[in-house]
Amino acid sequence: MNIVMTGSLGNIGKPLVIELVQKGHSVTVISSKAERQIEIETLGAKAAIGKMQDADFLTHTFKEADVVYLMEAWEGIGSIFDKDVDFVAAFKRIGSNYKQAVLRSGVTRIIHLSSIGAHTDQGTGSLYLHNTVENILKELPDAVSIKFMRPVGFYNNIFRYMQTIKTQGKIIQSYGGDKKEPWVSPLDIAAAIVEEIENPFKGRTVRYLASDEISPNETARIIGAAIGKPDLEWSVISDEEMLSGMLSAGVNEWIANGFVKMQAAQRDGSLYTDFYLNKPVLGKVKLTDFAKEFAKTYNQSN
Repeated sequence: MNIVMTGSLGNIGKPLVIELVQKGHSVTVISSKAERQIEIETLGAKAAIGKMQDADFLTHTFKEADVVYLMEAWEGIGSIFDKDVDFVAAFKRIGSNYKQAVLRSGVTRIIHLSSIGAHTDQGTGSLYLHNTVENILKELPDAVSIKFMRPVGFYNNIFRYMQTIKTQGKIIQSYGGDKKEPWVSPLDIAAAIVEEIENPFKGRTVRYLASDEISPNETARIIGAAIGKPDLEWSVISDEEMLSGMLSAGVNEWIANGFVKMQAAQRDGSLYTDFYLNKPVLGKVKLTDFAKEFAKTYNQSN
Protein backbone atom coordinates (compact mmCIF):
# COMPACT_ATOMS: atom_id res chain seq x y z
CA MET A 1 0.00 0.00 0.00
CA ASN A 2 0.92 3.63 -0.47
CA ILE A 3 1.02 5.23 2.98
CA VAL A 4 1.60 8.90 3.79
CA MET A 5 2.66 9.83 7.31
CA THR A 6 2.72 13.17 9.09
CA GLY A 7 4.79 13.68 12.23
CA SER A 8 8.25 13.02 10.77
CA LEU A 9 10.52 10.57 12.65
CA GLY A 10 9.50 11.04 16.26
CA ASN A 11 9.05 8.48 19.01
CA ILE A 12 6.15 6.93 17.10
CA GLY A 13 7.07 7.82 13.54
CA LYS A 14 10.47 6.16 13.35
CA PRO A 15 9.46 2.67 14.54
CA LEU A 16 6.30 3.00 12.44
CA VAL A 17 8.29 3.72 9.28
CA ILE A 18 10.70 0.87 9.96
CA GLU A 19 7.93 -1.69 10.40
CA LEU A 20 5.88 -0.52 7.42
CA VAL A 21 8.90 -0.57 5.11
CA GLN A 22 9.88 -4.03 6.37
CA LYS A 23 6.37 -5.22 5.51
CA GLY A 24 6.79 -3.99 1.94
CA HIS A 25 4.68 -0.85 1.99
CA SER A 26 5.56 2.32 0.10
CA VAL A 27 5.90 5.02 2.76
CA THR A 28 6.12 8.80 2.36
CA VAL A 29 7.04 10.76 5.46
CA ILE A 30 6.12 14.43 5.81
CA SER A 31 8.65 16.49 7.73
CA SER A 32 9.09 20.22 8.14
CA LYS A 33 12.85 19.78 8.51
CA ALA A 34 14.93 19.37 5.35
CA GLU A 35 17.76 17.83 7.39
CA ARG A 36 15.47 14.85 8.09
CA GLN A 37 15.41 13.84 4.42
CA ILE A 38 18.55 11.72 4.50
CA GLU A 39 17.45 9.85 7.62
CA ILE A 40 13.99 9.22 6.16
CA GLU A 41 15.43 7.90 2.90
CA THR A 42 17.97 5.76 4.77
CA LEU A 43 15.03 3.96 6.39
CA GLY A 44 13.65 3.15 2.94
CA ALA A 45 10.90 5.78 2.85
CA LYS A 46 10.34 8.84 0.70
CA ALA A 47 10.64 12.31 2.20
CA ALA A 48 8.14 15.10 1.58
CA ILE A 49 9.49 18.32 3.07
CA GLY A 50 6.83 20.86 3.94
CA LYS A 51 4.54 22.12 6.67
CA MET A 52 1.21 20.94 8.09
CA GLN A 53 0.10 24.56 7.80
CA ASP A 54 0.33 24.34 3.99
CA ALA A 55 -2.90 22.80 2.70
CA ASP A 56 -1.72 22.77 -0.94
CA PHE A 57 1.43 20.88 -0.01
CA LEU A 58 -0.60 18.37 2.00
CA THR A 59 -3.07 17.90 -0.85
CA HIS A 60 -0.31 17.16 -3.34
CA THR A 61 1.42 14.74 -0.95
CA PHE A 62 -1.79 12.87 -0.02
CA LYS A 63 -2.76 12.13 -3.63
CA GLU A 64 -2.83 8.42 -4.53
CA ALA A 65 -2.31 7.39 -0.89
CA ASP A 66 -4.22 4.32 0.27
CA VAL A 67 -3.96 5.43 3.89
CA VAL A 68 -2.90 8.71 5.49
CA TYR A 69 -1.68 8.85 9.08
CA LEU A 70 -2.43 12.21 10.68
CA MET A 71 -1.16 13.64 13.93
CA GLU A 72 -0.82 17.03 15.58
CA ALA A 73 2.60 17.69 17.05
CA TRP A 74 2.59 20.27 19.84
CA GLU A 75 6.29 20.80 19.25
CA GLY A 76 5.68 21.54 15.58
CA ILE A 77 3.33 24.37 16.46
CA GLY A 78 5.70 26.24 18.75
CA SER A 79 7.59 26.17 22.00
CA ILE A 80 5.59 25.91 25.20
CA PHE A 81 7.88 28.67 26.47
CA ASP A 82 6.76 31.07 23.74
CA LYS A 83 4.15 33.29 25.39
CA ASP A 84 2.86 34.55 22.04
CA VAL A 85 1.90 31.19 20.47
CA ASP A 86 -1.86 30.72 20.03
CA PHE A 87 -2.13 26.95 20.37
CA VAL A 88 -5.91 26.95 19.98
CA ALA A 89 -5.81 28.71 16.62
CA ALA A 90 -2.87 26.57 15.48
CA PHE A 91 -4.65 23.28 16.22
CA LYS A 92 -7.81 24.44 14.48
CA ARG A 93 -5.79 25.52 11.44
CA ILE A 94 -4.01 22.17 11.20
CA GLY A 95 -7.29 20.26 11.57
CA SER A 96 -8.87 22.38 8.84
CA ASN A 97 -5.86 21.92 6.58
CA TYR A 98 -6.04 18.17 7.06
CA LYS A 99 -9.75 18.16 6.19
CA GLN A 100 -9.20 20.30 3.10
CA ALA A 101 -6.28 18.16 1.90
CA VAL A 102 -8.21 14.92 2.37
CA LEU A 103 -11.18 16.31 0.42
CA ARG A 104 -9.07 17.60 -2.44
CA SER A 105 -6.77 14.58 -2.68
CA GLY A 106 -9.49 11.93 -2.65
CA VAL A 107 -8.10 9.97 0.31
CA THR A 108 -10.69 7.59 1.77
CA ARG A 109 -8.88 6.07 4.74
CA ILE A 110 -7.41 8.06 7.65
CA ILE A 111 -5.73 7.03 10.85
CA HIS A 112 -5.74 9.99 13.19
CA LEU A 113 -3.51 10.03 16.26
CA SER A 114 -5.66 11.83 18.78
CA SER A 115 -5.37 11.57 22.57
CA ILE A 116 -6.90 10.52 25.84
CA GLY A 117 -9.38 13.22 26.79
CA ALA A 118 -10.61 13.72 23.22
CA HIS A 119 -14.01 12.25 24.12
CA THR A 120 -15.15 15.64 25.45
CA ASP A 121 -14.51 19.36 25.17
CA GLN A 122 -14.92 19.91 28.90
CA GLY A 123 -12.71 19.26 31.91
CA THR A 124 -9.59 17.83 30.28
CA GLY A 125 -7.44 20.95 30.16
CA SER A 126 -5.58 21.55 26.92
CA LEU A 127 -6.37 18.02 25.72
CA TYR A 128 -9.78 19.25 24.56
CA LEU A 129 -8.03 20.47 21.40
CA HIS A 130 -7.86 16.86 20.26
CA ASN A 131 -11.65 16.76 20.55
CA THR A 132 -11.73 19.88 18.40
CA VAL A 133 -9.62 18.30 15.65
CA GLU A 134 -11.59 15.05 15.77
CA ASN A 135 -14.80 17.01 15.23
CA ILE A 136 -13.27 18.88 12.29
CA LEU A 137 -12.32 15.58 10.66
CA LYS A 138 -15.81 14.20 11.32
CA GLU A 139 -17.10 16.87 8.95
CA LEU A 140 -15.56 14.91 6.06
CA PRO A 141 -17.96 12.93 3.81
CA ASP A 142 -19.08 9.53 5.11
CA ALA A 143 -17.07 7.89 2.32
CA VAL A 144 -13.92 8.79 4.27
CA SER A 145 -13.29 6.17 6.95
CA ILE A 146 -11.47 7.37 10.06
CA LYS A 147 -9.84 5.42 12.87
CA PHE A 148 -9.32 7.73 15.85
CA MET A 149 -6.41 6.45 17.93
CA ARG A 150 -6.44 7.77 21.50
CA PRO A 151 -3.26 6.96 23.43
CA VAL A 152 -2.99 7.68 27.14
CA GLY A 153 0.05 9.43 28.64
CA PHE A 154 3.36 8.44 27.06
CA TYR A 155 6.11 6.84 29.15
CA ASN A 156 8.39 9.44 27.58
CA ASN A 157 6.62 12.13 29.62
CA ILE A 158 8.40 10.69 32.65
CA PHE A 159 11.64 12.19 31.32
CA ARG A 160 10.17 15.55 32.37
CA TYR A 161 10.50 14.44 35.98
CA MET A 162 14.26 14.06 35.70
CA GLN A 163 15.16 17.55 36.86
CA THR A 164 13.31 17.39 40.18
CA ILE A 165 14.53 13.85 40.74
CA LYS A 166 18.10 15.12 40.40
CA THR A 167 17.68 18.39 42.28
CA GLN A 168 15.11 17.46 44.94
CA GLY A 169 15.14 13.68 45.01
CA LYS A 170 11.45 13.39 44.20
CA ILE A 171 8.82 13.48 41.48
CA ILE A 172 6.61 16.52 41.97
CA GLN A 173 3.15 16.73 40.41
CA SER A 174 -0.29 18.03 41.35
CA TYR A 175 -1.81 14.55 41.55
CA GLY A 176 -0.54 11.27 42.95
CA GLY A 177 -1.38 8.39 45.26
CA ASP A 178 -2.07 4.69 44.84
CA LYS A 179 -4.84 4.76 42.24
CA LYS A 180 -3.65 3.10 39.06
CA GLU A 181 -3.59 5.03 35.80
CA PRO A 182 -2.74 3.89 32.27
CA TRP A 183 0.53 4.64 30.46
CA VAL A 184 1.58 3.79 26.92
CA SER A 185 4.78 3.14 25.00
CA PRO A 186 5.27 4.79 21.58
CA LEU A 187 6.37 1.35 20.37
CA ASP A 188 2.97 -0.10 21.21
CA ILE A 189 1.30 2.86 19.50
CA ALA A 190 3.33 2.24 16.33
CA ALA A 191 2.45 -1.47 16.40
CA ALA A 192 -1.26 -0.65 16.75
CA ILE A 193 -1.15 1.78 13.82
CA VAL A 194 0.45 -0.87 11.61
CA GLU A 195 -2.29 -3.28 12.65
CA GLU A 196 -5.01 -0.79 11.71
CA ILE A 197 -3.37 0.02 8.37
CA GLU A 198 -3.27 -3.64 7.40
CA ASN A 199 -6.81 -4.42 8.59
CA PRO A 200 -9.32 -2.39 6.55
CA PHE A 201 -11.70 -0.32 8.68
CA LYS A 202 -14.90 1.48 7.80
CA GLY A 203 -16.88 4.30 9.32
CA ARG A 204 -15.74 6.36 12.29
CA THR A 205 -14.36 4.30 15.16
CA VAL A 206 -12.17 4.89 18.22
CA ARG A 207 -9.35 2.78 19.60
CA TYR A 208 -7.70 3.56 22.92
CA LEU A 209 -4.05 2.64 23.41
CA ALA A 210 -2.30 1.70 26.66
CA SER A 211 0.61 -0.49 27.70
CA ASP A 212 0.42 -0.70 31.49
CA GLU A 213 -1.56 0.46 34.52
CA ILE A 214 0.59 1.81 37.34
CA SER A 215 -0.17 4.18 40.20
CA PRO A 216 1.95 7.30 40.76
CA ASN A 217 3.49 5.80 43.89
CA GLU A 218 4.32 2.58 42.02
CA THR A 219 5.82 4.65 39.21
CA ALA A 220 8.15 6.34 41.69
CA ARG A 221 9.20 2.97 43.14
CA ILE A 222 9.88 1.44 39.72
CA ILE A 223 11.81 4.46 38.41
CA GLY A 224 13.63 4.80 41.75
CA ALA A 225 14.73 1.16 41.71
CA ALA A 226 16.00 1.51 38.14
CA ILE A 227 18.19 4.55 38.95
CA GLY A 228 19.44 3.35 42.31
CA LYS A 229 17.15 5.57 44.38
CA PRO A 230 14.80 3.09 46.09
CA ASP A 231 13.39 5.81 48.34
CA LEU A 232 12.28 8.01 45.44
CA GLU A 233 8.86 9.44 46.27
CA TRP A 234 6.03 10.96 44.30
CA SER A 235 5.22 14.24 46.01
CA VAL A 236 1.90 16.02 45.51
CA ILE A 237 1.62 19.80 45.47
CA SER A 238 -1.43 22.03 45.03
CA ASP A 239 -2.76 23.22 41.70
CA GLU A 240 -1.76 26.74 42.68
CA GLU A 241 1.81 25.70 43.39
CA MET A 242 2.06 23.81 40.10
CA LEU A 243 0.68 26.73 38.11
CA SER A 244 2.95 29.24 39.85
CA GLY A 245 6.01 27.07 39.23
CA MET A 246 5.24 26.66 35.53
CA LEU A 247 4.58 30.35 35.01
CA SER A 248 7.77 31.23 36.88
CA ALA A 249 9.66 28.92 34.53
CA GLY A 250 8.34 30.89 31.56
CA VAL A 251 5.74 28.42 30.29
CA ASN A 252 3.02 29.81 28.01
CA GLU A 253 0.08 30.79 30.25
CA TRP A 254 -2.50 28.86 28.24
CA ILE A 255 -0.33 25.72 28.30
CA ALA A 256 0.31 26.05 32.05
CA ASN A 257 -3.38 26.43 32.90
CA GLY A 258 -4.30 23.57 30.59
CA PHE A 259 -1.69 21.30 32.15
CA VAL A 260 -2.92 21.98 35.68
CA LYS A 261 -6.53 21.31 34.65
CA MET A 262 -5.47 18.07 32.93
CA GLN A 263 -3.75 16.87 36.10
CA ALA A 264 -6.87 17.75 38.08
CA ALA A 265 -8.78 15.41 35.74
CA GLN A 266 -6.17 12.73 36.37
CA ARG A 267 -6.55 13.26 40.10
CA ASP A 268 -10.33 12.83 40.13
CA GLY A 269 -10.30 10.11 37.45
CA SER A 270 -12.55 11.95 35.00
CA LEU A 271 -9.82 11.97 32.34
CA TYR A 272 -10.13 8.20 32.05
CA THR A 273 -13.91 7.79 32.14
CA ASP A 274 -14.34 6.94 28.45
CA PHE A 275 -11.08 4.96 28.41
CA TYR A 276 -12.39 2.51 31.00
CA LEU A 277 -15.71 2.23 29.18
CA ASN A 278 -13.72 1.15 26.11
CA LYS A 279 -10.63 -0.35 27.73
CA PRO A 280 -8.20 -1.87 25.21
CA VAL A 281 -5.97 -4.90 25.51
CA LEU A 282 -2.74 -3.62 27.02
CA GLY A 283 0.40 -3.50 24.88
CA LYS A 284 3.65 -5.37 25.36
CA VAL A 285 5.98 -2.67 26.71
CA LYS A 286 5.65 -2.32 30.49
CA LEU A 287 6.83 0.47 32.76
CA THR A 288 9.62 -1.76 34.04
CA ASP A 289 10.90 -1.94 30.44
CA PHE A 290 10.79 1.83 30.04
CA ALA A 291 12.50 2.30 33.43
CA LYS A 292 15.65 0.74 31.96
CA GLU A 293 15.64 3.34 29.17
CA PHE A 294 15.00 6.10 31.70
CA ALA A 295 17.89 4.92 33.88
CA LYS A 296 20.29 4.91 30.94
CA THR A 297 19.41 8.51 30.05
CA TYR A 298 19.41 9.55 33.72
CA ASN A 299 22.89 8.15 34.31
CA GLN A 300 24.28 9.80 31.18
CA SER A 301 22.87 13.25 32.01
CA ASN A 302 24.65 15.83 34.12
